Amino acid sequence: MEIILKNGHIVDPSSGVDTMGHVVIRDDKIAQIAPLSEEPQISPQTQVIDVGGLYVFPGLIDIHVHLREPGYTHKETIVSGSQAGVKGGFTTLCCMPNTNPPNDNETITQYIVQKGLSEGTCNVHPIGAITKKQEGKELTEFGLMKAAGCVAFSDDGRPVTNSLLMRRALEYSTTFDVPVISHAEDVWLSGDGVMNEGQLSTLLGLRGIPAEAEVIMIRRDIELAALTGGRLHIAHVSTAGGVRAIREAKVAGINVTAETTPHYLHITEDCADGYNTLAKVNPPLRTKKDVDAIREGLCDGTIDCIATDHAPHHKDDKECEFDVAAFGISGLETALALGLKLVQEGVLSLSALIEKMTVKPSDILRLGKGTLREGAVADVVVVDIDREFTVDMNSLVSKGRNTPFHGWQLRGLCVLTIVGGAIRYDQLRGNL
Repeated sequence: MEIILKNGHIVDPSSGVDTMGHVVIRDDKIAQIAPLSEEPQISPQTQVIDVGGLYVFPGLIDIHVHLREPGYTHKETIVSGSQAGVKGGFTTLCCMPNTNPPNDNETITQYIVQKGLSEGTCNVHPIGAITKKQEGKELTEFGLMKAAGCVAFSDDGRPVTNSLLMRRALEYSTTFDVPVISHAEDVWLSGDGVMNEGQLSTLLGLRGIPAEAEVIMIRRDIELAALTGGRLHIAHVSTAGGVRAIREAKVAGINVTAETTPHYLHITEDCADGYNTLAKVNPPLRTKKDVDAIREGLCDGTIDCIATDHAPHHKDDKECEFDVAAFGISGLETALALGLKLVQEGVLSLSALIEKMTVKPSDILRLGKGTLREGAVADVVVVDIDREFTVDMNSLVSKGRNTPFHGWQLRGLCVLTIVGGAIRYDQLRGNL
């Protein structure tokens, strides 16, 4: 099988390519990146797709997704989550372990891997729990779980509060060359908080979560990474203090990487005004000062990549009082356009954005993806960066339609997604 994407604007940060040309896909691999002046050979079996006026990128990679399966299939499944992923331009999703039961052993890992292979529309890589049942008491079997398919370890949503146990996790992880992903939260300080601590939380009469709850735990984990030499990855950075701590650690040569999400780059705690539960997320939306610091950290390399922290929920989990509503935002189908908004605002170049959504996350988890180099697996996305659309939560493919971006006017839409040489999403020609 051969597919030729003709006349596209090809951007591949992994190889420094930013040019007009043709992408030739043969079987499941990138066979050639041909210049516009060179007409690729076409056989009777070749499927030619004219992508003139469109951009061709490596498939996007999201290293922080909640697919909810097993156990919470009313919120999301591997099928619905991967369909949302390819619609959003993602060809690889790495799913967090807070399922039911948690992904804390090789049997659950194998189930997720096999489910992804048999029913998913994109690559699905599980992230295993650091501790059994995510209880923070006993380490899981990293070796067995990595052999079964885990690409990293995290107790996401439940920080490892025991410093000795976190030290052991980082030490243990060095044996298998996998990162430990920190949900950085001092739970004693955040307590029963439900939004950012500040004037607005006081006015709304809601319990606040101070920024220091994140910063303190980031600094603790950085010190443990320095002590052990382990690979530490900080999830969903939301504070200026967190950016500052990570920047200092990198200058000191400590082995730490970090991610943030589109919602921490674009919106503040003000979105929660009026008790808007769609803006309830953990860590909470912060202030404009924090947004500005995170954008600066993204630009200077302090923050390595953009993830979504896609956290889909059933509508009943959000249509309730703010105090009891679930934390989380559904992000797979809006992340690309929100990233392109940073380009449109002059925050990042297009190449820098694509790098932070492809090659950088791939490097962090050693996935060997995020590239259009010849011989690479053909994970490719075609994007109309000028296509305007209105975010409509009711049209999302994900089961979780909990987005604070409902009604936003955005520009930039995925129109074709190819995973392993196979077309998985095709709006370009009307095949959804």
